[in-house]
Amino acid sequence: MANERGFIELPFVAEAHESVASRITHFNEFIATLSDDEAKQQASRCMDCGIPFCQHRCPLHNDMPDFNRMVAQGRWAEAYEALIATNDFPEITGRICPALCQESCCLGLYQDKEVGIKSIERKIIEYAYANGLVKTLPSHHDTGKKVAIVGSGPAALACALSLNRLGVKVCVYEKMDKIGGLLRYGIPDFKLSKEVLDRKIKQMMSDGVEFKTSTLVLASHDTAPTLEPGIHSDHRTVVSLNELKAQYDAVVLAVGSETPRDLKLPGRELEGIHFALDFLIAQNKENQGQALNPIEVKGKTVVVIGGGETASDCIGVAKRKGAAQVIQLDYHEELPSTVDVREVWPNARHIKHTSTSQEEGCTRLFATNTTSFVAKKDSPGAKPQVGSVTTVQVKWGPKRKITPIKGTESIIDADVVLIAMGYQHPSQQAFAQSHLNQDERGNFAAATQGAAAFHSSDPKVFVAGDCRKGQSLVVYALAEGRACAQSVYQHLMALPCQRSA
Repeated sequence: MANERGFIELPFVAEAHESVASRITHFNEFIATLSDDEAKQQASRCMDCGIPFCQHRCPLHNDMPDFNRMVAQGRWAEAYEALIATNDFPEITGRICPALCQESCCLGLYQDKEVGIKSIERKIIEYAYANGLVKTLPSHHDTGKKVAIVGSGPAALACALSLNRLGVKVCVYEKMDKIGGLLRYGIPDFKLSKEVLDRKIKQMMSDGVEFKTSTLVLASHDTAPTLEPGIHSDHRTVVSLNELKAQYDAVVLAVGSETPRDLKLPGRELEGIHFALDFLIAQNKENQGQALNPIEVKGKTVVVIGGGETASDCIGVAKRKGAAQVIQLDYHEELPSTVDVREVWPNARHIKHTSTSQEEGCTRLFATNTTSFVAKKDSPGAKPQVGSVTTVQVKWGPKRKITPIKGTESIIDADVVLIAMGYQHPSQQAFAQSHLNQDERGNFAAATQGAAAFHSSDPKVFVAGDCRKGQSLVVYALAEGRACAQSVYQHLMALPCQRSA
C-alpha cells in the first residue's frame, strides 16, 4: 500500500469528459487520460487487500494492487511491466472494458466510488508510449512451427501476440480490408480511436506477426463465398480451411460471433430497417475516408431496438449524424438505479446503467416488445419505406417468460430502424462444410481446460473467443486468446519439428 490512509482521505478521480454539446459534433474520443498526479491519487486509494477480489474477478487476472502501488509511487516503468505481464492490450481495456474488476473492489463496500482501475490501466499504457517504454519484443526462439489465425478481433490478436513471443510464426487472416475485427468496425471512433488500434498493430508487425487482409476463409472451395445478412466482408481472395491446414502446423479460428439476431416480424422487408453493424461499419469506413454512410439519419426519427452496448453505439453515432430524435426499445424491464452493494458484492450489480451515448439524448422505453413494422402511407417507389413500429408492454415471469400486457399497444413513428439485439453465432455458411462440432447455440465446441483445451473436433483446428464462447466481453476474448495460445504451443511442441521454408 503506497498510502495507508489514501482510501480514507483521497477522493475518487474521474476522467474528464468533453461536454455533450461539444462531443456530438465530432467522432473523436472525448474521455481524457488522467494526468500523472491524478493517476497517482487514484492509485493511492487502493487498499491493497489481503484477498484482491479485483484480480480474481478480472478474466485476465491483472495484478491491480501491485501496479496501483507502483503508479502511486511514480514507478511507471515497473507499473507498465506489471500490467503487460497479463494484459497485452491495456490501450483497449482501458477504453472499452466494462471493468469487472472495479465492481469487486473492496473500497466500493465503504465508499460510493471504488478505485478507478480502468482509468489507471489507460494511463499506464499511454505513459509508456509517450515515454518510450513500449519496445519491440520479437521472439529470440524459433520453434520452426507456423500457425494461421482466422479473424483479427481481440481473441485473435491476443493469441497471435502470445504465440509470436513463444517462437511460433503467426499469420493472421482477416476478411475486412483492415485489421481489428469489431474493434475497428463495430466500435465507434469516439469510444476507441483507430489511431490507438493502428499503433498496436504496428507494434505487433514489428514483433514479427504477419497480417493478410481482404482474405475470406471458408470451409472449402466448394462453399459459395456468401455470408449471412448482416455479416460484412471486403474479401478479394478466398482461402479454404483445408489449404490453411496443409500450409500450417495448426489453425486457430477466432472469427467472433457475427451472425446478428433478427426480428422476423410483419413488415421486416420494408426499406429503412437495418442491422446495427450495417450502420456502424459504414460509419467507421466513412470516418476512415472511404464511401459515405448510405444510411442517412440526419433530421430523422431513429428507433434502436436492443438494450446492450451495440444499441448504445448506434445511439451515439445517430446523434453525431444529426438524427432529430432517437428512441431506444429495450424489452427488458427497467432495473433499479441502486442496489445494496453488500448483498451482491463481489458479483455483478444488476442496476440501471446509463451509457455516455444515452447521456447524449435518447428516449429509453423499457419492457417494450416490438410486434411489427408498418410502411409509410405516402411511401414512394417499388419498395415501401418504414414509417412506424408497433409495440406492446411486457411482463417478465419465471424462466424468462414474456407476457404481453393487454391495453399497452402503441405505435411509434420511425424513419430508420436499427436492429441491435446482439449476435447468435459465427457464420454457418462460411463453415458449413468444416464438420466441426458445435454446441446447441451454433458455436464451435471446445473444452477450456485440460490437454484438449481449445481443440475443436479437428485435431489441427483450435477455436477461441466469441466463436466458441458466444457473444461476450472484450476482456473475456483477450483472456481466451492468451489461453488458447498456450494450448496451441503445448500441442505443437509435442509434434515432431519439421522446419518450414
